[in-house]
This record gives sequence, structure tokens and C-alpha cells, in this order.
Amino acid sequence: MEKKRAVHGKQLMVMLLSVLVLVVFDQWTKHLAVLYLKDQEAIVLIRGVFELRYLQNRGAAFGMFQDQRIVFLVITCIIMAAVCYIYWKLPGNRHYTPLRVICIFILSGALGNMIDRYLQGYVVDFLYFSLIDFPIFNVADIYVTVSAFAFLVLGLFYYKEEDFAFLSVKKK
Repeated sequence: MEKKRAVHGKQLMVMLLSVLVLVVFDQWTKHLAVLYLKDQEAIVLIRGVFELRYLQNRGAAFGMFQDQRIVFLVITCIIMAAVCYIYWKLPGNRHYTPLRVICIFILSGALGNMIDRYLQGYVVDFLYFSLIDFPIFNVADIYVTVSAFAFLVLGLFYYKEEDFAFLSVKKK
């Protein structure tokens, strides 16, 4: 039991430090976007493909759910609590390392955007793929999107149903 606590403690410290670093990076990129992109013309990095363009996003992707700040904050808190619970319940062996990494990135992305919504009432977005007219997004969005895709791929091709037995409720 003592060894299990030590492993959980170490993994928790890794998670907290990793989330801190990733959130700081996300917030720093948003700060740079405010400094250099706000009230400016877009900066074209690859003509017709990719540019940096400032946007204050008060909704979700594709402009959905505009000005639903409280709803987003509540949903984000629920998601973060669920991800923390899953992270805590994950067995300590290496087989679950990809899931631990996914949890860290989802937490970081959710927290990064939640900070913006809480402090400013909107999320700073600045990355734009003009080639496909994709909605403008930010680093935190990348964390969440890539992690969700990785979870889907791992769930379909790497993990088996029994690998998720750690989430089942134990009967006494």
C-alpha cells in the first residue's frame, strides 16, 4: 500500500508540474497574441494556408453558444474533475502512460481556456487555417483536440475493455 501511495504521489507531482508548464505556455502565447495581433491586420505565415489572426471568442468552436460563460465554466469544472478522478484511478504501470499524458493535456487545455473565460469573459484565439476556413483556435484548443483524438485512437486500437476495469465501482 505504501508503494502505491508513493507511485501516486510521484505521478501527481508530474501531473501538476506538467499542467503548470503547459498552461503557462498557453497563456504566454495568448499574451503574445494580445500584444502583437490585437487591432492589427492578420500576419500571413503561409499565403492562403495559415495565418495569425486575433479573435475574442465568447463561444465555442464555429461560434456556437455565444456568451454562455457560466455554462462553459461549469462544464469545464465537471470535465476537469472527471479527468482528475480518472488520472488518480489509473494503475501505476507503464501500460497506462499514454492515458496519463492525455489526461495532462486535457486538463491543461481546459484550464488554459477556463482562465481566459473566468478573467476576461472570452478566450483569446489566434491560429487560423485559411486554406480550409477552419475556426480560429489557440494552443489550449490544440491540447484538448489532439488529446481527444489520441484517446479515440488508443481506445479503438491499443486498449481493451478490461484495461478500463480500474474505473469500475468495487462492491464491498
